[in-house]
Amino acid sequence: MNPIVQYLWTIPAAPLVASLLILCLVHNRRAVIALAITGQICALILAVVAFGCSIVHAPGWRSFYNFAWFTVGEIPVRIGWLLDPLTAVMLLMIALVSLCIFVFSVGYMSEEKNFGRFFAQLSFFSAAMLGLVIANSLLNLFVCWELVGLASYLLIGFWIEKPSAAAAARKAFITTRIGDLFFFVGLLLLYRASGTVVFYDNGSGCLEPKELLVLGSGATAVALLIFCGAIGKSGQFPLHVWLPDAMEGPTPVSALIHAATMVAAGVFLVARVYPIFSFGMVHGVTLALSVVVWVGVVTALMAALIALGQNDFKRILAYSTVSQLGLMMVSLGVGGVAAGIMHLLAHGFFKALLFLDSGSVIHGCGNEQDIRKMGGLRRIMPVTFATYGVGMMALSGVPLVFSGAWTKEEILSATQRWPGSALPYYLMLLGVFFTALYMTRQMMYVFFGSYRGASKNPHESPKIMTVPLTVLATCVVFFGLVLTPAWPWLEKYLTGESAPIDFQKLIQPIMYISFLLVIGGMSAGAWMYRNAGEMDPLQRWAPALFGFIESKMCIDELYQKSVLAWSISAARGIAWIDRQVFDGSARFVVSIAERLAAFALRCDETGINHSVDNGCLLTRQLGSRFSLWHSGQIQTYLRALCLGVLLLLILYVWLV
Repeated sequence: MNPIVQYLWTIPAAPLVASLLILCLVHNRRAVIALAITGQICALILAVVAFGCSIVHAPGWRSFYNFAWFTVGEIPVRIGWLLDPLTAVMLLMIALVSLCIFVFSVGYMSEEKNFGRFFAQLSFFSAAMLGLVIANSLLNLFVCWELVGLASYLLIGFWIEKPSAAAAARKAFITTRIGDLFFFVGLLLLYRASGTVVFYDNGSGCLEPKELLVLGSGATAVALLIFCGAIGKSGQFPLHVWLPDAMEGPTPVSALIHAATMVAAGVFLVARVYPIFSFGMVHGVTLALSVVVWVGVVTALMAALIALGQNDFKRILAYSTVSQLGLMMVSLGVGGVAAGIMHLLAHGFFKALLFLDSGSVIHGCGNEQDIRKMGGLRRIMPVTFATYGVGMMALSGVPLVFSGAWTKEEILSATQRWPGSALPYYLMLLGVFFTALYMTRQMMYVFFGSYRGASKNPHESPKIMTVPLTVLATCVVFFGLVLTPAWPWLEKYLTGESAPIDFQKLIQPIMYISFLLVIGGMSAGAWMYRNAGEMDPLQRWAPALFGFIESKMCIDELYQKSVLAWSISAARGIAWIDRQVFDGSARFVVSIAERLAAFALRCDETGINHSVDNGCLLTRQLGSRFSLWHSGQIQTYLRALCLGVLLLLILYVWLV
């Protein structure tokens, strides 16, 4: 065991301590900023150390530290920390992206009255996700998983005085709990079958071959139950409905949720327990992985189409996140685990950049979020425009420079090779086109044309907000160089293989197909929205289709009329049973008890009390009369004695 693994807990501990100090002890804004950012810097430094420790070892290196958390009877409950390439890269991405978001938040939330509470909760969010990543047990992963859900609830509903924010927080919390319930059942089933939920434990871990064989056919059920948890957290169909509504929280919260924390947790979970999903694989296919693929395909295409009909700046990016998460799930399902994780890492950087850019635009336009009321901002907000352009091209998949292009091509290549079906590959190609189209639409509405907003003085954001944008944009471009298939260092680092340099991989056919689709989508978007105004061109050409995707495919309404309607009916039925049966039974018992009490009271007052009172009165009267005979005079007693003797003599004579 490498010594650093034993102290991996210090990485999430740094922001957690900062959160507790801010919440409990500090009310000064400067102190809040210092504590929050220092906590993230410490986490980043420690994450870099962990990454460096991982990278100097041989490919496929893994180290863990397990210990007994507590004991139930004679059974120890074991948890632990794990450091491997997957943990190392996730720690680095989460810590770096979170630090940029924290710095941006200092400017964005500068006028917020609950400044300290915001940074305390933001630090807690980061700590929970970092704790989730280092877990070497499904149990402590699940604990951190739930803490991530709690933090998201607190931050989505941060402006709790807004009814929409409170409703969005409840919706996110309840929706994700549905998936988490199945996840917990899967955890219990795994423990029952294998006797452990520790991932790696010198051959006895639940992800190691020995225990997988013990798990046997139950692996499919466990995998599908765990995947339900991932569906909830990572916003996959049909539990995706909470994610767009989560935009009610402050923009930095949206950036943290969509880039580095909550939605990344589901993809990470599937990647972490991938041996369970792939157990019993036949020709690269299992039932669990096939479910992952098709859920991802449906989610990716559905969200990309819905994004075309949205006008809220942040909601477009939210549906973009849902779509990209679907793409990652497809990659995991077809066996491209490294490609899916690389896209998760790249997505963390460019989606954080896009959300923070949206916050910069909203901040500069007087809190306006409707893209139809923007326009022409490229001249007014040049730094935001340039950095947003970098993020937009990375998300769209513009090749050669931007990270999103390389990872998407890796995913498409893996999908093309999947023996299960060729359909996901062609549907993902369609998704690439739609992604470029809706991102270009947003770009044209916001940054091109003439300004259409109500704010009289749109302006560029201050440096405290633009510097993190520049750093993230630089990371996006740099990450594109790291991900180039000519030297697939990161991919081979994740898979535990050597990484030879091969420039021929830069001229693969799939690259040209992807390039043509991206250019086609961007060109179509630029042409359709060159004169963007209040009415969307798609709305003018196909009003029924636009209305369908603008209403989010009526999925929320479908939930209202099905699941929620059934739940309300069931609740009303239970309430009726409670009132009429249980309450009625209780009232009947109460009435019987009251009648018995009244009868007992009457018996007590008229029977027992009356008899006792009369008996006491008679005794008292007799006592009073007998007391007259006790006068204390001797002559009286002698007369009575003589009288008694006389009576006895008379009686004796009479009887004789």
